[in-house]
Amino acid sequence: MQLFDIIGPVMIGPSSSHTAGAARIGRVTRMLLGEEVQYADILFHGSFAKTWEGHGADRAVIGGLLGLMVDDVQMRRSRELAQERGMTLHISAVQLRDAHPNTVIINARGVHGATVSVQAASVGGGSVRVQYLNGLEVGFSGERTTLIIQHQDAPGVIATVSRLLADNRMNIATMRVFREEEGGRAVMALELDSMPSGALVEALRKAGAIHSVTLLDRL
Repeated sequence: MQLFDIIGPVMIGPSSSHTAGAARIGRVTRMLLGEEVQYADILFHGSFAKTWEGHGADRAVIGGLLGLMVDDVQMRRSRELAQERGMTLHISAVQLRDAHPNTVIINARGVHGATVSVQAASVGGGSVRVQYLNGLEVGFSGERTTLIIQHQDAPGVIATVSRLLADNRMNIATMRVFREEEGGRAVMALELDSMPSGALVEALRKAGAIHSVTLLDRL
């Protein structure tokens, strides 16, 4: 057990689950979008839906969407900051089946037209679990350096990615691959032991059948 597991994250309170975790979900959504957020539809489930105003989960998610770290004092005025930047927000409750009680769905659109849909849960102590990306299961935590590779389901794609990582002496801690259907949309979530170079990320982006590569540093 590490010290972090006992005392939790350095953060703007009041709750590691409802603020630190929520902020990290907002941040990972912004990183997956790849550009400044113009619009976000935020849907809280379970405990989040009941307490998001009192515990500040709304301000935390918005702060994350703005790119704020969990210990940034500006988190408290994230709504005002979002308004100043011209961000449009819609916040509501949603009921999901078999979902963690601290789950949020964020549908975001960027200033240049990119879109992303993320479903994630704040699982305690500021830790999060990203469950779905654009409707596909991914199941990563963001506690390690992570590559999210969206691609077409085609023979050789996984082998190409593995070879490029091996050639650059990158070790894979965990790897999860999901697809919509045979030959359809697919996604890889690879948690790595070290940070890949920019050249490696660009090489992955140029590989055949790969639509996008997002590098997530530890949240």
